Amino acid sequence: MLTKKNPAMAGLVLAGAATLILAGCSMGGSTEETMEPSGESMETTAPETEAAMDPAYDNLVGAGCSMYDEEVPDGAGSIVGMSQDPVAVAASNNPLLTQLVAAVSGQLNPEVDLVDTLNGSEFTVFAPVDDAFAALPAETVETLQTPEGAETLSTVLTYHVVPGQIAPDAIAGMHTTVQGEDLEVTGEGDSLMVNDATVICGGVQTANATVYLIDTVLMPPSLQG
Repeated sequence: MLTKKNPAMAGLVLAGAATLILAGCSMGGSTEETMEPSGESMETTAPETEAAMDPAYDNLVGAGCSMYDEEVPDGAGSIVGMSQDPVAVAASNNPLLTQLVAAVSGQLNPEVDLVDTLNGSEFTVFAPVDDAFAALPAETVETLQTPEGAETLSTVLTYHVVPGQIAPDAIAGMHTTVQGEDLEVTGEGDSLMVNDATVICGGVQTANATVYLIDTVLMPPSLQG
């Protein structure tokens, strides 16, 4: 009877009901929409967390590691990038090791090329940075470049290499080098020394070696006058 006597009122009732239904749907939808941004935020931050937990960072020691990571945060020369390549290749991408790379790759002396040797097995490498090579007397460098100096250069370089990969928490002590003579690592954590050289950043992983960047070129006892 109401519909026949007052169709306008009936229309209002139906419209009101529809409004309530739509409002209920809208409220249900708003809850889902509130949850979705939170999920999207978690997905956005996850890759950053994963990068920070890369195993290449696990064993780093030395006061210079953080600075190096800031200066070379990505690319082949970064901490993570070096972990992907064999040691001679990884070193060639490190901007602090240009002189060492020249010495081991035949650029300093064509008769001394240790690239295949270094890439061919597992090693611990004590890697002098460029400043360490710059501190060598000019006449010493000139001698190492001559055919007569090739054997001496090879002796010096292989004295920086120890067979097997040794992590920072096990590195302290005496180690017999590939050259045949011993070197000594002292200290612990961020305060490691190799003979008289300071470890700038150690525990740097490459595909086949553990690298310790040092501030001095090491000389075997047999070459020390």
